[in-house]
Amino acid sequence: MKKNDWKERLNIVYSTNPDFCYATEAEEETPTPDKRQQRLRVSIEKKGRGGKTVTVIAGFTGTGEDLDKLGRLLKNKCGVGGTVKEGEILLQGEWRQRVIDLLKAEGYTQTR
Repeated sequence: MKKNDWKERLNIVYSTNPDFCYATEAEEETPTPDKRQQRLRVSIEKKGRGGKTVTVIAGFTGTGEDLDKLGRLLKNKCGVGGTVKEGEILLQGEWRQRVIDLLKAEGYTQTR
């Protein structure tokens, strides 16, 4: 059965060459460094969010799976909703000090 990969070939012009192979760019994720080497920044934002307060954790380097795992841990420990978007963890509400304490307890020493 042929793999249906038409979404990977969007915006590619048709080729008449029978040996043509679509070259797709594969993003290589960097391995996640040790927790002590992560420089996480915790901040509070209100702009562009309809007046709602959001706690933003930025500066994570590593795989998307590890970022999702950290986001899930913080959401569970704080008991709030949130999401992981574009390399940042967003938590609903003002949880700055609690998030800093949780990150330091998990081993992320370079947290502000």
